[in-house]
Amino acid sequence: MTKVNCFTCQHFHTTWNPQFPRGCKAYGFKGREMPSQTVLRTTGTACLQYERKMVKNAGSTMEKSRNL
Repeated sequence: MTKVNCFTCQHFHTTWNPQFPRGCKAYGFKGREMPSQTVLRTTGTACLQYERKMVKNAGSTMEKSRNL
């Protein structure tokens, strides 16, 4: 099983709420831990909604190639 990096997912977002700083738009929740960890803990499977984030670069859209 590969570990999902939420920082490279288009559904990941940060919130202004310090009690729930991380969120997932695909699943519609916010929490303290990374959304992929919450999904793994509650469902027992890796995140199935992961979609690699697209980054705009000098007027063109390209897939983010750097791993964080």
